[in-house]
Amino acid sequence: MLKKLAIFIPFLTLGIVTTAFAAEPTTSIIPGIDLGSSDPEGVSNSLQIIILITILSIAPAILVLMTCFTRIIVVLGFVRNALGTQQIPPNQVMVGLALFMTFFVMAPTFSEMNQTALKPYMAGEISQKEAFTSASKPLKEFMAKHTREKDLSLFLDYAKLDKPKEVDDIPLKALIPAYAISELKTAFQMGFMIFIPFLVIDMIVSSVLMSMGMMMLPPVMISLPFKILLFILVDGWNLIVQSLLVSF
Repeated sequence: MLKKLAIFIPFLTLGIVTTAFAAEPTTSIIPGIDLGSSDPEGVSNSLQIIILITILSIAPAILVLMTCFTRIIVVLGFVRNALGTQQIPPNQVMVGLALFMTFFVMAPTFSEMNQTALKPYMAGEISQKEAFTSASKPLKEFMAKHTREKDLSLFLDYAKLDKPKEVDDIPLKALIPAYAISELKTAFQMGFMIFIPFLVIDMIVSSVLMSMGMMMLPPVMISLPFKILLFILVDGWNLIVQSLLVSF
């Protein structure tokens, strides 16, 4: 689906710009919008463009809160802060790595959504409502698997909703925020474990400098090379990525 959207966007932009310059204001005809049509072929081009733009506008929120992106980017941020390397690796590298890891982890879910929802809808075999239901099912199963019952109960109780018997019965308006705070808690737990060895190095270096009377020398300048060396010796990036993949 992402590949198709990525391919379609340049052609969509080119088509809109070309139409805007080629069409005369006096002779342009706006196609009708049939909101009641359940047939994909019956939906007007204008409505399809509106739906596409709406999906693209909320795509970042969908990517961040409904996938494993949150846990990955928070853990990578903890790694950089624990090392104390300021802006190294750069934010672009961190976000890029988190995105590709997200696509890797979510590939089975996206594939199932494509097979059960996107392809049948594009072929005209199912309606928009059926496509949405089929597409949300794999996402619900993934999010419910990594959502704590306590967090889900928080939003269900606040909205005064009955406890669902199956995963399909969980409303997305309660599942998405519950999944988000569950991911944040898991990411902070992993970040705490990452901080411990680097904190020990800082404490040792600070104690040594204090005993030598070098109180004016910042301990960070001395501890930073040792932390980087330790991270290299244990193959830190491999361990971090492996831990993230295993956690899913």
